Amino acid sequence: MQRHSQYFSFLSYFAVPYFVIMTLSRCILAWHSCHLDQLNCTWGQLFEIFTFGAISDLASFFYVAVPLSFLYLLIPRFIRANKYAFLIFKAVVYTFIYALLFTMVAEYFFWDEFGVRFNFIAVDYLVYQRELVGNIYESYPLIKILVTLVFLVPIFYYVAKSIARKFERFRTSKLFVLNLSLIVVLCLMGAYHFNPKDVIDKKFDGNAYATNLAYNGLDGLFSAFKNNTLDYDKFYLSYDQESVLKNLRQQISSGNAKFLSNDTNDITRIITSTNGNKSKKHNVALIVVESLSAEFMGYFGNREGITPFLDSLVAKSLFFNNFYATGTRTVRGLEAISLSIPPLPGNSILRRPSNENLFSLGYVFEKEGYDNKFIYGGFGYFDNMNYFFANNNFKTIDRTDFAQEEITFSNVWGVSDEDLFNKFIKEADKSHKAKQPFLSLVMTTSNHRPYTYLDGKIDILPGTGRAGAVKYTDYAIKQLMERSKQKPWFDNTIFIIVADHCAGSAGKVHIPVDRYHIPLFIYAPKIIKPKIIDDLASQIDIAPTLLGLLDVEYKSKFFGKDILKFKANRAFISTYQKLGLYSGNTLTVLGPKKFVWSYNIDQANNQKENKVNKTQLFDTVTFYQAASHLLNNGWLKDISK
Repeated sequence: MQRHSQYFSFLSYFAVPYFVIMTLSRCILAWHSCHLDQLNCTWGQLFEIFTFGAISDLASFFYVAVPLSFLYLLIPRFIRANKYAFLIFKAVVYTFIYALLFTMVAEYFFWDEFGVRFNFIAVDYLVYQRELVGNIYESYPLIKILVTLVFLVPIFYYVAKSIARKFERFRTSKLFVLNLSLIVVLCLMGAYHFNPKDVIDKKFDGNAYATNLAYNGLDGLFSAFKNNTLDYDKFYLSYDQESVLKNLRQQISSGNAKFLSNDTNDITRIITSTNGNKSKKHNVALIVVESLSAEFMGYFGNREGITPFLDSLVAKSLFFNNFYATGTRTVRGLEAISLSIPPLPGNSILRRPSNENLFSLGYVFEKEGYDNKFIYGGFGYFDNMNYFFANNNFKTIDRTDFAQEEITFSNVWGVSDEDLFNKFIKEADKSHKAKQPFLSLVMTTSNHRPYTYLDGKIDILPGTGRAGAVKYTDYAIKQLMERSKQKPWFDNTIFIIVADHCAGSAGKVHIPVDRYHIPLFIYAPKIIKPKIIDDLASQIDIAPTLLGLLDVEYKSKFFGKDILKFKANRAFISTYQKLGLYSGNTLTVLGPKKFVWSYNIDQANNQKENKVNKTQLFDTVTFYQAASHLLNNGWLKDISK
């Protein structure tokens, strides 16, 4: 019996700080969510969140308790029998507590940025430790936080030690039965067949913030590691493959397209031009702006005055005011723009194996004789961007290609937007001198935490928040246009300005539509007449629309539409697990384990869950199931392969 009580004493050193810190973290996040009106904040809702949260924490602790239990079995006597062994043991407990406290602080900042517990974004950042550490160091008082945590560790250790010593005094058989029962419950909670997330998802289905608060943060991190790639056929609702492929053909067909094969797996079609295949060799500058949410623009009601140039550009451009990002990460935006494919669950195609030689925007432009370049101000190994573009018909230019004198300012994410645009202009000059039309896909970084730029550029101090970063990016785009106007290639260049994704995507529902709303500009004063376009569309429509403007005749495997000739009337939006089709006033969402949700969306973007429309459900499944099938089976490789 003594041995049994010593085991629980040993385990208490880890269990007590674990549950205290997990509960404290949930309290802080719940307070933060109530402050931002993300929760109803009734006592009933908070009680449910903390009750299910405790169950989630208990189930997750099983994975900590198992290795600790094996460690204890290897110790012949309780560890305090040897003072040197106890010092080592104490150091291990201190490290464990410190790691938990650091995780709590990290998760608070992660929630503040993304509105969710640790998920796939955290996993992706862990892969790129330079950017992760650099971003934290430049964004937060990291040294002060680390030092403060050192002083907090002894407090939690003292509490754990006090409880551990009480366990050593217990000798009764009744207590043995009680403790044994606790072990059984712990094992059941952590067993494979019981997943608290399933219960939590159903319980808080109406509020994604409440759902995330009831999760265990560490469990969410490890689940994201495990589920970063999801097999569509295994996890999502599917229909008969042939029916799906036939419906896809109907969905992507248009008046200027002809399918080249009767095989439903082959969606290759010829897109005809209006001038006998004599395409207009206009240059293209495709500027993808980090986190440019529509809500930042005065045109959409923002009163901070942080996008004066972009607001002025609306009246001079083809401006799409009902346009949506496909996902929540830069790689999702780049994937949709370059491949014109709906977002698939799990990793972006940019980060997947066997992503070479796909049918892409770069492929079509290379066939047309263009000088294709992907220009990025950071290090292109991040998110596998350089590899993807280099193997899909683009030359890559990243921070390693900037000379020291070309950089006036940089942070962990890359050179300033001004420096990036200056590099683009130099590369455009090279292409023009070689008498070669160019396609430049330029990815910015300045509108990203830590929101830093050179002081004096705008009237907001650097590093003070998102508003300053947005206004600096707006300023940099203005400088780009003013400098480009001095160049001989300007009059023959089409500038496309679009966001990669919004600044935040969290909401009370599974996919909050308003958190995917982005602006799209097509600006070419000598080529295109300005117009406001109200039609619903998304990033996968950029490639075919651009090629339509150039009047290119080409073979296509794109899922998108030329929205200047044929209305799309739908937008694809997603998280890394949930897949949505927004059409009319209805959003249909597919989730893992074959879950389906449907929302009615009013003019103010309020979402109310409603009955699933079977026709739209079939169309939603069609796009995602077909895209997964065709990609995985090599049907979306470029035409020449």
